[in-house]
Amino acid sequence: MAIEVSNLTKIYGTQKAVDSISFNINKGEIVGFLGPNGAGKSTTMKMLTGYLQQDAGDAKVCGIDVKTNTIDAKKKIGYLPEANPLYYEMYVKEYLSFIAGVHNINNQQSVINNVIELVGLQVEQNKKVGQLSKGYKQRVGLAAALIHQPEVLILDEPTSGLDPNQIIEIRNVIKEQGKNKTVLFSSHILQEVQAICDRVIIINRGKIVADDLLINLAKSKSLEDVFRELTAKR
Repeated sequence: MAIEVSNLTKIYGTQKAVDSISFNINKGEIVGFLGPNGAGKSTTMKMLTGYLQQDAGDAKVCGIDVKTNTIDAKKKIGYLPEANPLYYEMYVKEYLSFIAGVHNINNQQSVINNVIELVGLQVEQNKKVGQLSKGYKQRVGLAAALIHQPEVLILDEPTSGLDPNQIIEIRNVIKEQGKNKTVLFSSHILQEVQAICDRVIIINRGKIVADDLLINLAKSKSLEDVFRELTAKR
């Protein structure tokens, strides 16, 4: 298994942001992680990537326990967080060189050029990160997540801020990466999920309310209708 989650729990005060959830994702799967705002998606992703420690349960990436072997687990993961923190005063290539150095990557210039081409940053590669549009900042974050050739990609709203043409380009990048990597990504754009994923996990109020192949979930109704039924306030 590329990702193994068992009874994962995170509590803030008296609220269970993530309430004892369990799921497994195989190598080569592209899985959409859906839910309304505040459902627990980003919190789950932060625990999977070792940026937030769980209060209970277990999470493993490529067989490595994220809590007890955080550094080794992170080496297997490419992570694009929702906030996409970047160093705005750095130039694009300078920033990617910094990230490559963190990962002790050899042949840095070649690797950086390849990832710039992969995410479509060629036109903007000589600018400072802070000068870029939101869409191109998102591409820089995706390039940073891909630069060390991780086995697992965890992407939190990867197409946020992109125009329709850019969305299609990044969608194609994700699909291509999914041929030899495991991809877990969240999105509020259900069309993106339908275009990329075979499987969908839906979380609501900290609990998983659906985990199935897309073709099964949307067999007799649209994914939007399924999503609304499973996450409607009661």
